[in-house]
Amino acid sequence: MPRPNKPKRVKRKPVCESFFPKGKAEQCHEIEMSVEEYETLRLLDYEGMTQAECAKEMGIARATVQSLYTEARKKTARFLVEAAGLRIRGGNFVIEEEMEGKGRGKKGVYTMKIAVTYENGEVFQHFGHTEQFKIYHVEDGKIVSSEVVNTNGSGHGALAGFLKELGAEVLICGGIGGGARNALAEAGIRLFPGACGNADIQVEAYLGGTLNYNPDTMCNHHHHEGECGEHKGEDHHCGGHCGK
Repeated sequence: MPRPNKPKRVKRKPVCESFFPKGKAEQCHEIEMSVEEYETLRLLDYEGMTQAECAKEMGIARATVQSLYTEARKKTARFLVEAAGLRIRGGNFVIEEEMEGKGRGKKGVYTMKIAVTYENGEVFQHFGHTEQFKIYHVEDGKIVSSEVVNTNGSGHGALAGFLKELGAEVLICGGIGGGARNALAEAGIRLFPGACGNADIQVEAYLGGTLNYNPDTMCNHHHHEGECGEHKGEDHHCGGHCGK
């Protein structure tokens, strides 16, 4: 059985978990921020920690801190600009006092799994048609092992469940469609699309906080049936920025 994603350490829950414009609570739309996203804001912006210090405090990699912090700041900006409601809840975390109460303390080895769409050593450029993932096992920010896993015919949205079963926390890929993005978000898998080149190098770049990716990369293969992925080795409309 694959190991589940490791929870992020959080000092305590927010004092207030919901915020709404005065007199408009029933009218405005809501933005939801996870507890671990909130924790990066608290540690970096309120406590004044560096990303390295924040990563150590939460027991996660610096790249994960950067990703969580970016999402938290975007949501905070939307909350202010759109006069929306904000709720802080959910996520994959454990309260630090609860950990210490159970005698586990703060120290430990942080582990995670990173998945990459894979073909012949490269990042495959269409998520929905990938036949293999390379799964990297990471401990304390370093790759300790990897394996290539066949998708066994799964495609598009079904691949999100496939990756969740494998215990993947992060996906690095080329082009990807909107439906697959939603499925990955529901599965709690953080997405880094628009990457290309050697898969091993891209994972090392992610762990070092220098991954070159484009969060807006999409894959539109509806104009011509099978255009993305049937002719492997050609980019078509999927992640064609790689300069092949």
